Amino acid sequence: MSELITAELVDLDLSAETKDAAARSLAERMVAAHRVTDLDGFLADVAAREAQMPTGLDGGIGIPHCRSEHVSAPTLAFGRSARGIDFGAADGPADLVFLIAAPAGADDDHLTILSGLARRLMDPEFTAALRAGDDPGTVAALIRGEEPAPEPEATTPIATAEEAAPAKDDAPFRIVAVTSCPTGIAHTYMAAESLTAAGRAEGVEVTVETQGSAGFSKLDPAVIARADAVIWAHDVEVREKARFRGKPLVDVGVKAGINRPAELIAEARRKAERGEIAAVPQGGDGPADGGDGGSGADGAHFGVRLRTYLMSGVSYMVPFVAAGGLLIALSFAIGGYEIADAKSVADHFVWGQMDSWAALLNQIGSAAFGFLVPVLAGYIAYGMADRPALVPGFVGGAIALTVDAGFLGGLVAGLLAGAVVMAIQRVPVHATLRGIMPVLVIPLIASAVVGFLMFIVVGKPIAALQSALTDWLNGLSGSNAVILGVVLGLMMCFDMGGPLNKVAYAFAVGGLTDPTDGSLKVMAAVMAAGMVPPLAMALATTVRKKLFTKTERENGRAAWVLGASFITEGAIPFAAADPLRVIPSVMAGGAVTGALSMAFGCTLRAPHGGIFVVPLIGEPFLYLLAIAAGTLVATALVVLLKGARRTVPVPADEAGATATDARVGATA
Repeated sequence: MSELITAELVDLDLSAETKDAAARSLAERMVAAHRVTDLDGFLADVAAREAQMPTGLDGGIGIPHCRSEHVSAPTLAFGRSARGIDFGAADGPADLVFLIAAPAGADDDHLTILSGLARRLMDPEFTAALRAGDDPGTVAALIRGEEPAPEPEATTPIATAEEAAPAKDDAPFRIVAVTSCPTGIAHTYMAAESLTAAGRAEGVEVTVETQGSAGFSKLDPAVIARADAVIWAHDVEVREKARFRGKPLVDVGVKAGINRPAELIAEARRKAERGEIAAVPQGGDGPADGGDGGSGADGAHFGVRLRTYLMSGVSYMVPFVAAGGLLIALSFAIGGYEIADAKSVADHFVWGQMDSWAALLNQIGSAAFGFLVPVLAGYIAYGMADRPALVPGFVGGAIALTVDAGFLGGLVAGLLAGAVVMAIQRVPVHATLRGIMPVLVIPLIASAVVGFLMFIVVGKPIAALQSALTDWLNGLSGSNAVILGVVLGLMMCFDMGGPLNKVAYAFAVGGLTDPTDGSLKVMAAVMAAGMVPPLAMALATTVRKKLFTKTERENGRAAWVLGASFITEGAIPFAAADPLRVIPSVMAGGAVTGALSMAFGCTLRAPHGGIFVVPLIGEPFLYLLAIAAGTLVATALVVLLKGARRTVPVPADEAGATATDARVGATA
């Protein structure tokens, strides 16, 4: 522990006012101590971790942390703020800030020490001593455990199997728990300590399995068998879920385990009393690879995980789509479609010619678009097996483009890369190799395997399938095109930014990587249908105000802009408040719009932009007509369904006489 924090890494007068500034201030101390090699690169990793989940904890604690290739040695920096800094905790800002930096291949011993600190942060006497300290050296020694700091109760925070199995007839209520977080450094162990402490206070026996970076020691099967209930406090997949089959289960995020452990224990007891048994998948116990140990035959569960992997890839791909696609669209607006054949602007750029600027925008956008398939594949793999899978995922995606396997090839490459990395992670290795596995061995072997599979085995068949799909789209006409438009419209409007919406959108964008007449029609239908939900709700709140609350009417005004900009999520507040009336209505409108767009033969080369890219649309007036028709259908249906409810007098908020928004009408 003596190497993790020194007096130079302690700031008792942290002046930063934001979490980013606090992280930078403490990281600069790490750079000065030669613990961090690249300040901006490390801060980018910290920010990426923060984006996954806020690191503020109740009790005035902030623990920004990450594993980064820019960290040369496991390090702690501590800052104490007089004002407090917002790290996203429910009870307010943090005055105690720990920046925890771990190398990408940190060894188990150091991570175990870091997890020990995380547990100590749950002790109020320890945090009180940190707030009272007035000397950086003393505080650093306190954190290292060299000062006579108050320690938690002598009871081991995470009970052993022997402790969890008293031979008394009046045995206490028993709970087994699993805690895990994306990084596996801090939240994992703090949740474990919090649950264990709450169990002691409640007279409940809690045995915790921490699935963090410092190791994974499985609970004794006998302990699980004797347990009365199970708590999962996790933000990544629980490993080997099948072990907990047949038990009442409380399934929450890791921060719930830290912030409200007593509530979770009480809920577990209630479920046990009611005899509620969780639907944990059948299957054997696989290795600790991030999977769940469930059987591959469990279609429903596998489908959920597959959707999560695919959505991970799509979510990282969308910014490339938006930036690259809109740049290409703007270049067409300035220089016409023939600008795509312009010579390289690196050799033929003339400052005063608009065609040169159009070519510049087109070539920048095309460069961004060129990353779509590799990014999709890379982050599908990342969603499956974390950072070690990025390299083979990107390599597989690039090969998919090389062999003309396109968007479908990227999907397959990402899944292959993730599966190969997960398989390699199952192989036991000597402790001396553990540090280089994620940064050297796994990327090397997995890239070679994925490259072989994509070049030699699956690449060409997928390319043939991609070509057949392209020919099918180009050949669509009449009723076939209309049916496809209906299906795409329904998908775009069902969950408004959710998985089905994203699948339809990804299908359309994939066609733009190698545009044909059929794929351009699909893109037009998808964007048109996606504009309908917010536009319909905006129109409904305008023509029948009394059917909506004051808040919904305010949301309706914003929905005009969101719908016009192709931001389907603008209708989510309405769908969340009244799903049974809103969702079917907008789905009907989206189906009408998608069908009409395909029937009219409208085309679109831009993947985003809404009405702002209308000049780039083939048959623009018919396109706007299709959107208007779908919007009117959806509006009419939602007004009809809402108006059919048993109504009550208009609430006083209509005249501004009350501060409470009351919904007009009661559910029939």
